[in-house]
Amino acid sequence: MRNSADKIRGTGNPNVCVCERGTMFGYSDLIVDPRNLVWMRDANCPVLADVTHSLQQPAGRAIGEGGVASGGLRNMIPTVARTCAAVGVDGIFMEVHDNPESSPVDGPTQWPLRNFRSLLEEIVQIAKVSKGKSEFEIDLTPVGEEF
Repeated sequence: MRNSADKIRGTGNPNVCVCERGTMFGYSDLIVDPRNLVWMRDANCPVLADVTHSLQQPAGRAIGEGGVASGGLRNMIPTVARTCAAVGVDGIFMEVHDNPESSPVDGPTQWPLRNFRSLLEEIVQIAKVSKGKSEFEIDLTPVGEEF
């Protein structure tokens, strides 16, 4: 991501961020690999996570006479959001709707507005206590009797 971010900055625009939106796995599943959230820091700009998009299942739902639509894993939104907060992202993007079942676009990955406040409060608390942006000093010396 560093090259992409540097290209944007090279145009004179210092307002750059990078965003994890999931990686295609198989034929109809996006997944978030938390390692990407760490590696994206190499771009030297804020790292965001698009939690709801990363849980889409493109063309994962059959409709009508041979048609398809995007499905999604709404129930996994809290899990991915918590993970991103613990890893130390700079921001989280979520699609929130007052009635997700009636949403004309991406309904299966819309988070219900009714549940937004409690999830947001939890994510903020996780972010406050996490050392996700701190490097862990790994001691590889052999363990002796002092252990």
